[in-house]
Amino acid sequence: MNQTVKHTLLFAAVGLLLLLEGTSTAFGVFSGSWNSSLTILNMGLISAIMALGVNLQWGFAGLFNVGIMGFTALGGLAVVLIATPATPGAWDAGGQRILLALILGATTIAAAIFVYHRMAGKRARPLAMIAVLVAGFFLYRGVLDPGVEAVESINPALSGNIGGLGLPVLLAWPVGGILAAGVAWIIGKTALGLRSDYLAIATLGIAEIILSVLKNEDWLSRGVKNVVGLPRPLPYEVDLQNDPAFVEQAAAWGFDATTASTLYVKLGYSLLFTAVLLVLLWMAQMALRSPWGRMMRAIRDNEVAANAMGKDVTSRHLQIFILGSAICGIAGAMMTTLDSQLTPGTYNPLRFTFLIWVMVIVGGSGNNFGAVLGGLLVWFLWIKVEPLGIMLMDLLTAGMAEDNGLRVHLLESAAHMRLFTMGLVLLLVLRFSPRGLIPEK
Repeated sequence: MNQTVKHTLLFAAVGLLLLLEGTSTAFGVFSGSWNSSLTILNMGLISAIMALGVNLQWGFAGLFNVGIMGFTALGGLAVVLIATPATPGAWDAGGQRILLALILGATTIAAAIFVYHRMAGKRARPLAMIAVLVAGFFLYRGVLDPGVEAVESINPALSGNIGGLGLPVLLAWPVGGILAAGVAWIIGKTALGLRSDYLAIATLGIAEIILSVLKNEDWLSRGVKNVVGLPRPLPYEVDLQNDPAFVEQAAAWGFDATTASTLYVKLGYSLLFTAVLLVLLWMAQMALRSPWGRMMRAIRDNEVAANAMGKDVTSRHLQIFILGSAICGIAGAMMTTLDSQLTPGTYNPLRFTFLIWVMVIVGGSGNNFGAVLGGLLVWFLWIKVEPLGIMLMDLLTAGMAEDNGLRVHLLESAAHMRLFTMGLVLLLVLRFSPRGLIPEK
């Protein structure tokens, strides 16, 4: 079979699964709800964008990033900082002190770096650096803490944070990419050029630090109290339901207002996310086919040979690491916009790191279309495997009494079918198609 036809059929198969989810209740797995189908599609598109970013890093350059969760969280934070309105009185109460403290913190780090270079070769250099850092830390905290207390004391039940700029939420998506790119630059300058395991350790550590900041710095993101009711590029469903013109149009379509508003909003998100995915996919394909893309793959395959031919391997790695992380940041901002809330407690490595890596490996590392296919397919399986597991356990225990201990245990364990299935899919793909469903050419 022609490879193009084969790959097209794979995408068509994913489309068929989504179509069955929207129209059928077959096998006890499909819900027969377009609401459910569009929900899966939207998160599948976001997952595909994340997989595309990781594929740039791993498939193009062989960089092992296990901090995807942190870059995704930064994208979510960008939505809060850009799209939410400023908390009344927060800037005057403590916002200026917080800004001054952040400037002092950056100045302290810059001063320590200056001392490090200026006192090169001198025995007193470590002591001088420690003195600068300690003094700067106490000055930083002395300015920051009162400002934080003042901001967090402003209506803590509903606000308690400094708020944002009140700009259109779509602007937060590229800003999320910029925030992620900035952190990726810091990690890259620190860890790239060393062994690959150092990069993995650095990305994992930075991701946990980012998440810890989001959970504990209430003035910035309300911490575990979450930020809800975020602005959206599409209207809220309740607003549509209260619009007489929309209600009348929904009735003409044969829908009640509640169902029509839900489908309208989710379909709108699907179109937005698809447009972003197509743009990023086109850019990734152009990069792959360019001299820069061929150079990246040459570096990936043999760093020593590429270095001997005069290529700056570390700089090229830094470039692609920043680009891939920026894409993950954009996807994180899109996901927070879709959820209309920032919930730092929900960011976990299982969903935002392990699952994305499974998507890249199953789809085909090094192939952009493979990453997109993996994102859509694996997310569908991740969502639908649990009801399939319950149905399977019901079938296996059909002859047992309702209170049978084995039956109860198996039914309670059905939720773990997700992890079992992801491992099984990964093993099957690595056994029968080691380079993924759509392998790199």
